[in-house]
Amino acid sequence: MQMNDENNSFQANYTIQVQGKLIDFSTTKVMGIVNLTLDSFYSGSRFQQEEVVLSQVEKMLEEGADFIDLGAFSSRPGAEMITEEEERKRLLPALQSIAKEFPTCCISVDTYRSEIAKAAVNEGASVINDISAGSFDPKMFNTIAELKVPYIIMHMQGEPKTMQNKPNYKNVVNEVYYFFSEKLKQLTELKVNDVILDVGFGFGKSLTHNYSLLKNLNFFQQLERPMLIGLSRKGMIQKVIDTDAAGALNGTTAAHVLALMGGATILRVHDVKEAKQAVDIVNFYQKQ
Repeated sequence: MQMNDENNSFQANYTIQVQGKLIDFSTTKVMGIVNLTLDSFYSGSRFQQEEVVLSQVEKMLEEGADFIDLGAFSSRPGAEMITEEEERKRLLPALQSIAKEFPTCCISVDTYRSEIAKAAVNEGASVINDISAGSFDPKMFNTIAELKVPYIIMHMQGEPKTMQNKPNYKNVVNEVYYFFSEKLKQLTELKVNDVILDVGFGFGKSLTHNYSLLKNLNFFQQLERPMLIGLSRKGMIQKVIDTDAAGALNGTTAAHVLALMGGATILRVHDVKEAKQAVDIVNFYQKQ
């Protein structure tokens, strides 16, 4: 890990194995969001028809996405959980089509269910992105150990339906850090080492909690794992600049720059081109 004394930012060099290939995080990667839902918080990320899904994936890859994150359920505040059958029905046909059309694409699947994770990897997914960090399905950690794929664990207080009902912490940074420490111990015992951390902006956090985490991202570098940052068009941006999700792109870019200065290794985004530009600007700045 190298520190730039001028701007107090860290450049951590991590690698993970994806599809038998080593991915180097010395340069921040971008993950494009494709939601197979009708109720995700940002309408511009919702896709159902196969040709529309494939067109969006193609656009994101052309704009420089390193990963595509495919989700079949909404985890927005207040969202109801869908059944495993419904998640499978939405997810697998789209996943099969993407894997066939773009065979070299690194596909991440957003699920907290171990059976969905198995099915997804069998159909071509190479990363599992779990908003519950194994908390919603006790079989998930063992399943990840068997699948031997990179695993994204996110911190969330509560569950999507209730998580924004007065979230409370004594010290949000310390508590999220402790949460990750405990999860990493469990995963290390199972020989799961390719773990990516997501502090969970907007998941059981107030506006102050979110910005405390953003301001202290460097603190999590001590865990020596890549950090995925999911800020794109979220309420924590909308509230500060008084806009809605559709009007939050410029604010998202500003927040991405702060995250990059704090050591972000993956930006999970709705707008790939703009995120890549932010990465390029920060990379150039840090080399001076």
